[in-house]
Amino acid sequence: MAKVFCVANQKGGVGKTTTTVNLAAGLARVQQRVLVVDLDPQGNATMGSGIDKRAMPLSVYDVLLESAAIAEARQASPQGGYDVLGANRELAGAEVELVALEHRNERLRRALGAVADQYDFVLIDCPPSLSLLTLNGLCSAHGVIVPMQCEYFALEGLSDLVNTIKQVHANLNRDLQLIGLLRVMFDPRITLQQQVSEQLKSHFGDKVFNAVIPRNVRLAEAPSYGQPGVVFDPAAKGAQAYLEFAAELVQRVKAA
Repeated sequence: MAKVFCVANQKGGVGKTTTTVNLAAGLARVQQRVLVVDLDPQGNATMGSGIDKRAMPLSVYDVLLESAAIAEARQASPQGGYDVLGANRELAGAEVELVALEHRNERLRRALGAVADQYDFVLIDCPPSLSLLTLNGLCSAHGVIVPMQCEYFALEGLSDLVNTIKQVHANLNRDLQLIGLLRVMFDPRITLQQQVSEQLKSHFGDKVFNAVIPRNVRLAEAPSYGQPGVVFDPAAKGAQAYLEFAAELVQRVKAA
């Protein structure tokens, strides 16, 4: 059965999508079967996986409204080695439509149940807000991976996210837990980043992943070529760091 992880952070621009697609490609490199679910109406994870969001016949929108199954709507990432349940602008409308529907928080979980035995990992790229879409992701997941920059405001946002995870765990999804914090866009030359990194480790202990993703130009360039950085330039420091992270996550799941 697939392990379902949300990649979430209520702060925008922290590398959620970069983490989702590169982790997916990294896991695929170590022979894991992976599905990426793009829950962000911007569709960046879809485009970053090499799939044209404007040309998709079916998307996660159709799955949430139960007019299509995941098996019909998913597409293979041409070079990533994983499957994608893509998103586009239609998804913004799903927010409004879901409000009036039954089981509005559980629609993704029910849809994933039909394909859970076909994957080892399902990675859900959540939008940077606590919306009905994010709630669908959190209600579907076994755990949350939080990519974060080592900056002061990131610590402020983290406490909000941890409280959200606790509330969803208590009221909607007893399986949900914080899997770990991933330090991204890290620059060891900046003293503040080192200090925040130490604070994270002292407060969260082994919940902080050992892998650290450096600030890396090649990772930033890769989406414009429709590829994860791990595929675009496997030798780049950022790509190597995501491969290490994928290996570490597999080990954690095996040990759990």
